[in-house]
Amino acid sequence: MATAKTVSVYHNPVCGKSRGALEILSERGIDHEVIEYLQRPLDRATLERFLDLLPGAPAELVRKDKRFQALGLNEADYQTREDVVNVLLAHPELMERPVVIHGDRAIIARPSERVLELFD
Repeated sequence: MATAKTVSVYHNPVCGKSRGALEILSERGIDHEVIEYLQRPLDRATLERFLDLLPGAPAELVRKDKRFQALGLNEADYQTREDVVNVLLAHPELMERPVVIHGDRAIIARPSERVLELFD
């Protein structure tokens, strides 16, 4: 199917959806590169590229989970591209995952099966 390194998976190993997307890619023999973004922090240019490629509003890239709440953040403050990039630079653990990129398309694979949309 895809050649090596044409599919990039921004992965958090503790995330079941992220592990599920990797399993789907492996089962289908799709070569992919795994980037553990909490081990190799993303830079501004990479986050901006995500926002260029992902469908939907920039705010969809930010998890509004217990950690978000514990930091005292307000969802209304993270709607613009700039605000989303800034919060993810400061708190990379808040990035929705997994982000999967194939060519000039990207998706947040939640649920994991959404990864297959990149190969339609």
